[in-house]
Amino acid sequence: MSELKLPSIDYAALAPILIMLGAALLGVLVEAFVPRHRRHLVQLSMALLAVLAALTMVVLNSDDRLITAGSAIAVDGPALFLQGGILVLAAMALLLIGERVVERGGAFVAHAAITAESPEDRQQAEGADGATEVYPLVTFAIGGMLIFVAANDLLTMFIALEVFSLPLYLLCALARRRRLLGQEAALKYFMLGAYASAFFLFGVALIYGFTSGIPGRSAGVDFATINAAVNESPASRVLLFAGMALLAIGLLFKAAAAPFHVWTPDVYQGAPTPVTGFMAACTKVAAFGALLRVFQVAFASASWDFAPVLGVVAVLTMLVGAVLAVTQTDIKRLLAYSSIANAGYLLVGVLAPSKDGLSGTMFYLVAYGFSVLAAFAVVTLVRDGDGEATHLSRWAGLGRRSPFFASVFTFILLAFAGIPLTSGFTSKFAIFGPALAEGRAWLVIAGVLTSMVLAFPYLRVVVMMWLSEPGESTPTVAVPGGLTAAALMIGVVATLVLGVAPAPLLDLATGAAEFVR
Repeated sequence: MSELKLPSIDYAALAPILIMLGAALLGVLVEAFVPRHRRHLVQLSMALLAVLAALTMVVLNSDDRLITAGSAIAVDGPALFLQGGILVLAAMALLLIGERVVERGGAFVAHAAITAESPEDRQQAEGADGATEVYPLVTFAIGGMLIFVAANDLLTMFIALEVFSLPLYLLCALARRRRLLGQEAALKYFMLGAYASAFFLFGVALIYGFTSGIPGRSAGVDFATINAAVNESPASRVLLFAGMALLAIGLLFKAAAAPFHVWTPDVYQGAPTPVTGFMAACTKVAAFGALLRVFQVAFASASWDFAPVLGVVAVLTMLVGAVLAVTQTDIKRLLAYSSIANAGYLLVGVLAPSKDGLSGTMFYLVAYGFSVLAAFAVVTLVRDGDGEATHLSRWAGLGRRSPFFASVFTFILLAFAGIPLTSGFTSKFAIFGPALAEGRAWLVIAGVLTSMVLAFPYLRVVVMMWLSEPGESTPTVAVPGGLTAAALMIGVVATLVLGVAPAPLLDLATGAAEFVR
């Protein structure tokens, strides 16, 4: 009988992941044993401390370049940079999730089992303390995202996909108000996410079949084996192309790229706004981190085969996001289509396989995350007696009712439009420049044209806020609590600094832009 050899594991390199998953498990125990009136403070403090501890370990591991856990996890520059980005953005999202001053009891339903629109539901909406189960769900999701961007084989990537997706499905259904809308959104997200996961898993099976028969190497789904199979496998190329297509469907669904974007507007509108911000920032970082690793490491030798198809998807995504954003009448749906268009711009970076293209994409992900979280922080503040006022007609005259917050939102919208001296401009420049150098001029032209179209709905909101008279239906802007104020300040300052002085983060991204293979 042959001796069983256990894989070597570098626990220090895996510490950020272990910290977040450990905090999630502790959060479950807190729900079981800590009195209800103390859970909010304990859970929020523990989640923020876990994020801080994990971020500290990412910084301490910044020089690591290794593959560990039996070739399942790669700890390299892109993984560490994106893990750090996820953790910083997750800390901002946790501040919004933990806010209980703007709306008494917070943004989440007190008891998820209460029947929507029932008398008990209306009673809890008036101020009962929100459910604290959201904190272990969020920390589980963060842990899954940290694995997702560092996964070095397709099975680990699939497990990570489920670890961070399943909590998100639940979180989308936990809104305190308009619960039927949130439950519908959660069901749509769950059903479509299940299909996307099935496509991904079927793609894994086809790729495993394609890797069989390589001389001197056993079949597998780790990225080194897949890369060798692209060059050496005697198996039919149909298996490779079909497997790549199915994997791309699963990943592009999470990235909200067309035509796999249809869940995005409904889920963004129905989910609690702090969860929407969390998904818009952190999920996008995780999804594109995985896309970069799969297509620039595992399938790097097949770039001639997938680049034209992904290029068409990128252009379609930009068009769908920009054109449909013009027709929106709800601010959260407008930001959803903005997110779709930005997914198209990020795909341009995925298709620029140079070091500058990789660093520009990573910079874009982090910069966009700061801006979009700040945008959703403002959305949580514009409200009336029924909760958040998200219909665009309600924002008319907001600049005269609350000039400070209208100015902040105007600045964020200008950043989304790519106006100079904002992070939106430097982000697009960081992606379009390498794409142009790699001969992807058609993608850059599409990006510039759709950016011009997308500027219209942003400027329309600005005009409504500043040039319209406030009416009886114009909502007030709530005084932010300390947590929301902190998240908003971080987002706005980061959007300004990364537009005026982006060099430090760009240099950090450039230094990290090299995969371990």
